[in-house]
Amino acid sequence: MRAVIRAERLRKTFDSLVAVDNIDFEVNEGECFGFLGPNGAGKTTTMRMICCTSPVTKGMLEVLGMNVTENPREIKALIGVAPQENNLDPDFSVLKNLTTYARYFDMPRQIAQDRAKGLLDFMHLKEKADVLIPDLSGGMKRRLIIARALMNEPRILILDEPTTGLDPQARHVIWDKIRELKSKGVTVLITTHYMDEAEQLCDRLVIMERGKILVEGDPKRLIDEIIGMGVIEIANPSKELELYLEVRGLASERVNDRVYIYTHDVDTVNRDIMSNFSITFSAMRKATLEDVFLKLTGRGLRD
Repeated sequence: MRAVIRAERLRKTFDSLVAVDNIDFEVNEGECFGFLGPNGAGKTTTMRMICCTSPVTKGMLEVLGMNVTENPREIKALIGVAPQENNLDPDFSVLKNLTTYARYFDMPRQIAQDRAKGLLDFMHLKEKADVLIPDLSGGMKRRLIIARALMNEPRILILDEPTTGLDPQARHVIWDKIRELKSKGVTVLITTHYMDEAEQLCDRLVIMERGKILVEGDPKRLIDEIIGMGVIEIANPSKELELYLEVRGLASERVNDRVYIYTHDVDTVNRDIMSNFSITFSAMRKATLEDVFLKLTGRGLRD
């Protein structure tokens, strides 16, 4: 696979604050690559450097074979960016938001019109072409922002929290469109706080914390290596149970009145525990990317 984004010892500081701390990563052509992490982890700052909207402090960052410091204009012409915030023009119709945006790329009017109509059809917004932005639902606005990011037919699409605040139906429509774009060879970068979204969409991802990359890999491998196949949750565990887990060498985590046991052999471990201890509540489930995320970054709230 050919890398379309390469970072080596990438660093970003704001005065004394180190936002991105000497990270290395590569994004391959045609894959969906995720940046995950709690608030303040450095993922959005990394994306902004890739978008050439925030200068690199130190290190090397190349996008499509070009250095972001030396070739920002050329890079911006080849990428599409869908920001988290709604920055659509409320005074324009749906269609005019797209055709006006096309002017940034010196696109001929007829080509802009044809491309905009095609994208509205692609994002299921064809019937809303003449509607003003305030009259759209949240899901429609998100789809329009993604359509706008595709106006220049980018080789790399960057999505910052693409489905935040949307209902399940709207989220799944956007997921389907991301998969369709990827099937056409578009490289997709995504930040999200929805772990199920990252697990569904990402071929590979990194989890960041305090400006550093903690792990990198495909979601299924990370779940298998860090958590196991399943999780057993037990309420109000006794000291004897916790000692049993320690003696058996079972990976576990105590959180308030719960203990979470991570294992590849859920049925056997759960059967042994139920046979030897008095348990008021227990639950078994398949391990998820959220388990990986919480185990690595903790469960405390971040500002």
